[in-house]
Amino acid sequence: MRQWTIDAFASAPFKGNPACVVEPFDRWPSDAWMQALAAENNQAETAFLLKTADPARFGLRWFTPAREAPLCGHATLASAHALFAELGVDVEVLAFDTLSGELRVRREGERLEMDFPANPPRRVEIPAGLAEALGAPVVEAWAGAYLVAVLEDEAAVRRLEPDFAGLNRVESGATDGKGQVIAVALADEGRPYAVVSRFFAPAAGIPEDPTTGSAHCILMPLYGDKLGKEALEFHQAYPGRGGDLSCESRGARVILRGRGLTVVESRLRVEPA
Repeated sequence: MRQWTIDAFASAPFKGNPACVVEPFDRWPSDAWMQALAAENNQAETAFLLKTADPARFGLRWFTPAREAPLCGHATLASAHALFAELGVDVEVLAFDTLSGELRVRREGERLEMDFPANPPRRVEIPAGLAEALGAPVVEAWAGAYLVAVLEDEAAVRRLEPDFAGLNRVESGATDGKGQVIAVALADEGRPYAVVSRFFAPAAGIPEDPTTGSAHCILMPLYGDKLGKEALEFHQAYPGRGGDLSCESRGARVILRGRGLTVVESRLRVEPA
């Protein structure tokens, strides 16, 4: 059984966010086996695919090194890239059945276009301990699936060195629980993107995620409203990598666009349990 490591939302190899994608199964392995392989891979997510009678439809599940994820953008993009580029699936649109409902991905030139549920956040009081855990002043706080900490400027986002244990203790009001925080600010003038962010998820076994599609299901509605825009360019500023997303609001949905690049093909020598 083959497995690929694919850089998602990447401008070049070794940019964006790597995800492992396992060749599609005829039936789901056990949850324990998938979790063990995800821990072995030690990437932010490992994606598992299930064949169906429809060649354009697959089951899709995502596991971090510590738990199953309810939604993952970069590993969905990586899964679609593997099906299109590595397995030669010849369809116009891929449909994935997931814990977050049906997700669709289509090819758009060199990029892939993903149709995800929007997650508009609500403004909340700045939680006690958040600024101390991040190591920077927080201007606003918002809560969706994750907690959003709005910082003063791009430089503040880029120089963060958070206390991860401290982030795990912050009571956030986020629907996916504590220990998952987006730090975000408007980009400096002259940048090719409007918004810059970083995402810390120690509670999910990911101290910092390089590029996070699901975070932009929150950020696009938030900054679309703030800036009066239906489409925006975003940059996630993980040190040494960085990822780029083009996002668009479409009512209850968010369109996420980015590239996938295969960097590793490997073969598993253990059978699924």
